[in-house]
Parts: sequence; structure tokens; C-alpha cells
Amino acid sequence: MNLGSLSEDNIQKYGEYPSAYFEGKWYTNVEMEKNSNRLGNALKSLGIQKGDRVAIQMPNSPVVLWSFPAIYKIGAIAVPMNPLLRPDQAAYIYQNCGAKAVVTSPEFAPWVLAARDQAAGLKHVIVTEKDDIPDTIGYDKFVSDQPDSLKIEETQNDDIAALIYTAGTTGPNKGVMHTHFSLYMTALGYADFVSRYLSTTLQVKSSVMNVRTHKLAETEQMVTGFDLGLGLFVLPLSHSYGLAVALTGILLAGRSVIMKWFNPELALKLIQDFRVTNFSGVPVMYIMMLNHPDFDKYDLSSLQSCACGAAPLTPEIGRLWKEKTGVDIYEGWGMTETGATTCGNRPHKPPKYGSIGTCMIKADTMKIFDDTDQELPAGQTGELVIKGPTIMKGYWNMPKETGETLRNGWLHTGDVGHMDEDGYFYITDRKKDIIIRGGENVSPREVEEVLLEIPQIADAGVIGIPDKVYGEEIKAYCVLRKDELISPEEILAYCKKKLPTFKVPKAVQIIDILPKNLLGKLLRAELRKLEKEKGE
Repeated sequence: MNLGSLSEDNIQKYGEYPSAYFEGKWYTNVEMEKNSNRLGNALKSLGIQKGDRVAIQMPNSPVVLWSFPAIYKIGAIAVPMNPLLRPDQAAYIYQNCGAKAVVTSPEFAPWVLAARDQAAGLKHVIVTEKDDIPDTIGYDKFVSDQPDSLKIEETQNDDIAALIYTAGTTGPNKGVMHTHFSLYMTALGYADFVSRYLSTTLQVKSSVMNVRTHKLAETEQMVTGFDLGLGLFVLPLSHSYGLAVALTGILLAGRSVIMKWFNPELALKLIQDFRVTNFSGVPVMYIMMLNHPDFDKYDLSSLQSCACGAAPLTPEIGRLWKEKTGVDIYEGWGMTETGATTCGNRPHKPPKYGSIGTCMIKADTMKIFDDTDQELPAGQTGELVIKGPTIMKGYWNMPKETGETLRNGWLHTGDVGHMDEDGYFYITDRKKDIIIRGGENVSPREVEEVLLEIPQIADAGVIGIPDKVYGEEIKAYCVLRKDELISPEEILAYCKKKLPTFKVPKAVQIIDILPKNLLGKLLRAELRKLEKEKGE
């Protein structure tokens, strides 16, 4: 199968309808399909062939949504990337996956061009909105004379459709390989889950005249269906989330309002003005909206479904949102390696705050294993593992890491937790020292490497500390070289130049020595303990 065929199926099944709204304009599903086909033909004109990698590195826009099927249809591999990556970080991904082209937006074109200087294989930089940026291809001219129909390349179920890079929490960023089949099963499984809870049965009574007897006869007709409603897209589409929601929307004729960047006041206004029914975000987004001084002035009565993921949601925020809007926030969980959406609290039941819910994909299985890969009963703590058709094929060019993560058909997540008697899962710790700041994954090691570039710093350790808004913030402990001086403010200023905003530490503390074991490995648990003792 080829995922690109799904958009054609969508039109045959549902006809033409308004699909996506963005900055003053509605795009129908037919327009999106034609734009996708033009882009696919344009990429082929550059020599992009089956199996070649094409990166999408830009903020939210309809272009992201129609770029995915354009790449699928020609048999190439989509590589969604965070537009906020610094040039050296982006260059690593370009080089690692061998990207031949990238689609980006004007504000990030300078960073992409700087990254291209470090990645010889990246030949084409395609920029939307502007046609006059040197050394780039202007998107509008690029696609304008291309036909709006496109022959779909034949692909196998096991062919790679997308490479999605992890945050590099335990080392270099890893390219997660998802096939046409794994992404289809993720979308199909979530569509099935959604349709079960949105199903509506209507009973219609009507009277029909019998032409022979001239008498009225009552008839009954049962109609079963559902209305997916209108979603507000605020989470990054250039991510596994974007792949998942794009495909699910195609399967269920979804409609969406797209925000380029999240802004709490604009989000509230769009929910009110467009009568948005579905909202998915990370905890910090809910907090920012609740904390907005004009929150109570907006009419949010259209909301029917609110979901949350990527970071733990505190019960206090869940309860306050319900109190203010009348709608529960249903917490869920997923990984890039599992297709983004795997687990969630069940709608039409009160959510279990603190729980990531139950497995929502019927074809998948979730369990808790001990260190010997034996299943543990409810209530006992171990590692969360997943098995099913939605899990990744493996890591790109990393057979060792693939073998460590995929064992006996089970994906070992590295997350520690337990399952209760009702089958609800809870994540209580992480084997990996990832920091989740406002839903963004931050590798402590990456921040430490930047800190160690500073000549005055001899050693550094980074941990996550609790934060009421972002869930976790980043704190750096630094050991200075003998007879060297540098202030925390100067350290932070350097980090701001070298790191994306969401990876910059909130605080820096100068310390005499970092806690380490006999092998010299940093004991982050001791740093967390030190931080906890300070707060008591």
C-alpha cells in the first residue's frame, strides 16, 4: 500500500468539503489534494525518487499537511523536523538521513542554508511565501506550472514512509523508521477509537402515502454516523503528531483550524469565533490559557473534547479547566517509536488524573515487564512495553540501538510505571534522563555539551526541576576551572546563543564538585536530591 492513496479515497468517500483554515483562508480537501499533487510532481522534476529523503522543517501551515502525501505518493520518505533546531543540529539530521531536499519557510531559511553548508548531500532548499531568497527555490513558482494529478508510486507495506528523529535523550538523535503500514495502522486504530466514542444513532419517523389505498403509512429509519467536529491544531505538525492527525483527519473527514504558533489569547479567540469542538495540547498550554487575564471573557461552550499529552498533567489544572469550561481534559501518551498515539483516558468516563489511560489501539498490546522481560501483575512497578503493528521498524542505520529497544517483538519504552486493576497505566519514572519542558523533550547531555564549550567551566550536570507552568524547567550545575570566574548570567547568555529557547536552562548554580560514581558517571539522582532538599 501507499499512504498517498488515502487522500484520493477521502475525496471519493466524502466529496469536497472545507478541510483546513489558516490565516484567513479555508482550504477544501480537493484543493489540498491538488496542491499535494503539484508538489509531488515538482519534487520529481528535481530528481527526487523512490526512497529519497525529503525534510519538512517549518511552522504549522497547510503546506505541512499536503507535503506529507506529496512525498508518500512519489515513494520518497518524509522527514519532519522541528524548525527551531539550530543549524548544527539540523545539519546532523540532514547528514544522518541523507536528505536531498527540504521544505521550509522564510524566517527559517537562513538557518537551513547555514545547515546546508555542513551537509553536502542537501541539494535543494524550497522556501514558501518568498521567491527571491538567494540559493533557494521559491515554492510558488516551483509548483505553479505542475499538473494537479499525480501517479502514485507502488510501495510495499514494509517500505519506509517517514523518518522521525528523537530528541537525543540518551545520545545522538535517532531516526525512527515508520512504514506505510505502521502509520496506516496508527491512524486506523485511532480513527476506530474516536468513532466509537463519537458515534450517534438517529431514529427518523416519516409518513408515506400509499398510492393504492390513499392511506398514510408510518416508516422508521435508523441512521448511524458521527461528526468529528472542528479541531484546533496548536501542536507542531512537523512531528509524529502531525503525521498521525493528518492521516486520521483524512480517514474521518476531519476539519481543523491551524495556528502557526501557539498564543493563548489567539487560541481562546479562535475557539470562540470558530466554535471549535476539539482541542489537544500540552499542560503548559492549558496553564497559559487559564492564567490569561481575559480567560473568563471568552465563550468556550463549543468545546466537547480536550486532550493532553507529552508531559504529566497535574490534577489541579484538570479540575480547574473542568470548573471553568465544563469539559474534562483526557490525558494520553505515546512515543515517536509507537506512532505518536497509543494510550489514553476513555471519553465519557471521568479521567483518572495522573494516569495515561489504557491502550486505545485495538491491534496493540501494552504490558509492564520486569528486568528479565517477564510480565508483572497489576500494582507492581516495571518497564512499560508495547507490541503491535504501529511500532517502528527500527532506528535508521542503528542496528545495535534497534536491537536493544525491540526485543522479542516488544518495544521497550524506557519508561517505568505500573498498571492498576482497571487496566490504566501510570508512568512514575524514566529510565532515560529526559527533561520534558512544556511538552518538549530536552536531552540533559545536549545542554551539558554546550556548557562545556565555555572555557571557564570544567564540568557540568543538568537536571529537570519542577515548574508550575512548564511541568519541568532546566537547571544546570557547573564546576569552574581553577582560578576561573564566570557568572550564572554570563553562562545563560552563552546558552541562549547556542540552544533553542526551550533548551536554555532557567537557572545555573556554581558548585564545587558534581556527584559521580566510581566509574565517573554523573549521578543525576543526587543532584535531584540536592535540589529537593533545598526546597524543603
